[in-house]
Amino acid sequence: MAYTVIVDDLRKSYGSTEVLRGVDLRIETSSVLGLLGANGAGKTTLVRALATLIGIDGGRAEVAGHDVATEPQAVRRAISLTGQYAAVDEVLTARENLAMVARLRRLSRTETTARTGDLVERFGLGSIVDRRASTYSGGQRRRLDLAMSMVVPPTLLFLDEPTTGLDPRSRDQVWATVRELADSGVTVLLTTQYLEEADQLADRIAVLDGGRIVAEGTPEELKTQVAGEVVRLSYGDASTYEAALATVRTAGVAPDPALLTIDVPSDGTPESLRALLDGLETAGASPRRVGMHAPSLDDVFLTLTAPKQEALR
Repeated sequence: MAYTVIVDDLRKSYGSTEVLRGVDLRIETSSVLGLLGANGAGKTTLVRALATLIGIDGGRAEVAGHDVATEPQAVRRAISLTGQYAAVDEVLTARENLAMVARLRRLSRTETTARTGDLVERFGLGSIVDRRASTYSGGQRRRLDLAMSMVVPPTLLFLDEPTTGLDPRSRDQVWATVRELADSGVTVLLTTQYLEEADQLADRIAVLDGGRIVAEGTPEELKTQVAGEVVRLSYGDASTYEAALATVRTAGVAPDPALLTIDVPSDGTPESLRALLDGLETAGASPRRVGMHAPSLDDVFLTLTAPKQEALR
């Protein structure tokens, strides 16, 4: 199996704070890896280290066959980084933005013209190609940003929260574009706070917590790590809600005192649901509403990154 990214025991500290504490990771060529983690988990530091924007303190990382510590220039030639906000020049048109990047990457005028035409067609920019980027919608601006990152096709594309602030239609268009990039042979490292996005796009997911990879697998594999079903109890008043909290064992999703909801793990059988409701009734904590759902990637994420504290009953 071929890997675009190989990371072994990667470590990085800022002063006395150890941010990456021995990260091990493999990203298969022509795949999308979703990197998930709470704020402060080390996602940005890991991406910056792989992109050679910061040095590493220990371990080893290889991108496209090049060591990030000893061959940074070769790594930079193999990657492209698309940030959370589209980095387009709003005074220029799409055609001019693409041409600017092409000339900065030292393409000839003939190559620039040909490559710009190809990207305009590929990313569906024809209707806006000669309009200033300041007039674009969020989705159009993001598609142009992705096109600019592909002027010289990278081996590895870093995507940082690519659909932040987009409406559902624009988001779906960006998702389709990302899938096409992976299908064309580009390896994608996706960081996102939208769990649905990772579920839709990622071939595999790695969960970073406390500076280490705590779980890795396909979305479906990770979902099997959570209880088979989740029972959601909804309450209409705080006192009954508190009584229920003292009675049940919660699932990975934290109880929500604002919505007065509690998620309880279950095997999904009628017997277990009946026993749960009977116990709540005995405790004077019968819910106003009961629902059941299969585990989602949100459940997986919240379970794996939950604060390390004694579990509730």
